[in-house]
Amino acid sequence: MSEPLVVIGNGMASARFVEELTARALGRYSIAVLGNEGTPAYNRVLLSSVLADEAKASDLALKPARWWQDRGVTLLYDHPAVAIDTAIRRVRLASGTTLPFARLVLATGSQPIRLGIPGMDLPGVVTFRDLGDVAAIRKATRAQGRAVVIGGGLLGLEAAYGLAKAGAKVTLIHLMDRLMERQLDAHAAAMLRQAVEMRGVTVLLQAQTARIEGKSRVEAVVLSDGRRIAADMVVVAVGIRPNTALAQSAGADTNRGIVVDDRLETSVPGIHAIGECAEHRGQCYGLVEPAYEQARVLAMTLAGQKAAYAGSVPSTNLKVSGVNVFSAGDFIGAAGTEAIVFSDPGPGTYRKFVIRDERLAGAVLFGDTADSHWYLELIRSGRAITRFRGELAFGRALAGPLAA
Repeated sequence: MSEPLVVIGNGMASARFVEELTARALGRYSIAVLGNEGTPAYNRVLLSSVLADEAKASDLALKPARWWQDRGVTLLYDHPAVAIDTAIRRVRLASGTTLPFARLVLATGSQPIRLGIPGMDLPGVVTFRDLGDVAAIRKATRAQGRAVVIGGGLLGLEAAYGLAKAGAKVTLIHLMDRLMERQLDAHAAAMLRQAVEMRGVTVLLQAQTARIEGKSRVEAVVLSDGRRIAADMVVVAVGIRPNTALAQSAGADTNRGIVVDDRLETSVPGIHAIGECAEHRGQCYGLVEPAYEQARVLAMTLAGQKAAYAGSVPSTNLKVSGVNVFSAGDFIGAAGTEAIVFSDPGPGTYRKFVIRDERLAGAVLFGDTADSHWYLELIRSGRAITRFRGELAFGRALAGPLAA
């Protein structure tokens, strides 16, 4: 008889986990997947493409309905879980229904951080996290033309690009001294700022938001230095916070995220966590690739195979504001490292490689990211680059044969 397995969360980590598990142990578990949104799992990475009219919402679906059916998965989207009772091993839904489980996987993701400043609750102030946010932003953009985006990280840049492409007059406000400071070094960040501004977005760095003003709805954003920026809508994209409430209701240990061990298991036996909600060895990744790696390891474990999660090399490989960017590992360069830099202002290409003990420790690519996966594998494997160090910056075509 199949063991009941409940997956709470219907996002990218959840879909990948079900795919990995059913490929290894189809029929071993009776799987039910619960989701808060009224749609099956979709690719959140492409939200900005929908906002910019480069893709339709229907293009984002990760799996068709038939895929879930063929694997015997009960998919209950728009069925939020509200509590976990470990004594009777059941999940309680908002509808009052309960589902039994032998194993439980928390893939609850995260929620956008809302600034603790006056005016955050005004109509016209939105976040950028899901398809509902995209719909709200597009509606506001059609009605008005001035948008302020707070946050110069990945989500903020995507929102700004989508709004500008949709015809809004956009100002992006960022607290730090450069854009995407967690993913790019100063040179690449400066190139990104130039590219963003060329697309019609005004960028204000080292700018702190003091309050949002308005009577019946948002009218302006006021900075700590007194500058006032007129706005018909404000998009807040200053970061995310892991969703840990359900884990806490089950008595699982939480810190910033849901604390898991190398088997992706929480402090409560039989309850696991993966993706943005999980904290492993003090690290919450908030990125797609680590979530997929965790999904694979957990699927192997639950299929009876030997596996352990040792952590991920953080990497970003995305198109931001229409520009390809990639970073991985120690791209800044800690003490005892060397850097190889290649820059060509003509086509807007920049490559930086951080070397430690003749091994690639980190990299930043801007513009041309075609070889990003090869560089990432070099970082992960820890292979010596001595034989092809001189050709490293020119990519796999030149350096690859020497590396073989």
